[in-house]
Amino acid sequence: MKNIAIMGIFMLLSLSTFAQKKVLIFSETAGYHHNSIPTGVAALSEIAREHDFQVDTTSVSDIFQNTLDYDLIIFLNTTGDVLNDLEQGNFQQYIENGGNYFGIHAAADTEYDWPFYGKLVGAYFESHPHIQEAEVDVVSDSPLVSFLPKKWKRTDEWYNYKDIQDNLTVLLQLNESSYEGGKNGKFHPTAWYQETGFGGIAFYTGGGHTDEAYSEPLFRKHLENAMLFAMGEKPTIKQ
Repeated sequence: MKNIAIMGIFMLLSLSTFAQKKVLIFSETAGYHHNSIPTGVAALSEIAREHDFQVDTTSVSDIFQNTLDYDLIIFLNTTGDVLNDLEQGNFQQYIENGGNYFGIHAAADTEYDWPFYGKLVGAYFESHPHIQEAEVDVVSDSPLVSFLPKKWKRTDEWYNYKDIQDNLTVLLQLNESSYEGGKNGKFHPTAWYQETGFGGIAFYTGGGHTDEAYSEPLFRKHLENAMLFAMGEKPTIKQ
């Protein structure tokens, strides 16, 4: 009987160790709606499945009315006030229980009146110029971005930010001399992460406005590394 009990414990430990990780991709909009959202959902879902993660996707906030059982929640081009008070409370509880967050592009154009979210995303959208090519400077030696050229030229809709938090680990910055319409000056972060203070990670990247972004090999690798890192997995160093 004792041996059976011990075997049962080992089986439970094995199941726990190899339990499939779960990702939620959330893309509700209460403001501007990005037409690239379906393309982004497809790309992120593909990346997740390549790593054997379970993926749920939703464009409505109803799922936040219940306990959130995910290893990572991605806000993909959300805009405006998308969560009601109950949903905000459940999401905050998820983060305070050690959950992880990944915001993409317009995730910074979301929940302006909720200070908890503002700290989590790391900065709010202020304005943007027209879509154009810009030089993105790699400003970190982290393996999260070591696969990128030090000066990465790509085309996107480049946000200017306000209320930038001071505890961010910045990975990528925009060189405002390389394009028109930048307003943040010499310090213009466009990808960063922070520890939430509750055992989790909050990651944000400013790219991802266009359909084309999600088929760019380097940008997809950037998304992949963010997802892996936020869930405690090792990022891939090579493209």
